[in-house]
Amino acid sequence: MARNAPSLDRYSLRILAELQRDSRQTVQQLAERVGLSSTPCWKRVKEMEAAGVIRGYTALVDREKVGLGLAVVVEVNLGEHAEAVVQRFEQEVAACPAIVRCLATTGQSDYIMTVLVADVASYERFLHDTLFKLPGVAHVRSAIVLKEVKAVVALPVEAG
Repeated sequence: MARNAPSLDRYSLRILAELQRDSRQTVQQLAERVGLSSTPCWKRVKEMEAAGVIRGYTALVDREKVGLGLAVVVEVNLGEHAEAVVQRFEQEVAACPAIVRCLATTGQSDYIMTVLVADVASYERFLHDTLFKLPGVAHVRSAIVLKEVKAVVALPVEAG
């Protein structure tokens, strides 16, 4: 959590859960759902935004309906771990729109990422034109996603 973050009591946690469920509701609706009046509710939201607890608001888009029918989980190992190579790799990954998630990990892989593209041919182009050219990449393992069993973006905050 960010430094100087507000205290996350049960009302704040309820606010977070409600905003994750529907961030388009009005402050009045939010306040009614969490059991506060509008002004204290609004102040808590603003405090959590300022502290970085709430990082932003977004729309959830169906990837297949926008032409991204293929999801691939990719494991990447770097050939060297010099700081400059790692920084360049991570910067280029961050700048690549097709890579929607990238985690630095322990275990067999240095990184595990999720790549979204239109189809297998698009993924093959992505491999040759982008992934294999990233700094330090020594080994890539790909697993094509057959179906998403669970895909949630809301964090499991509990309002004790």
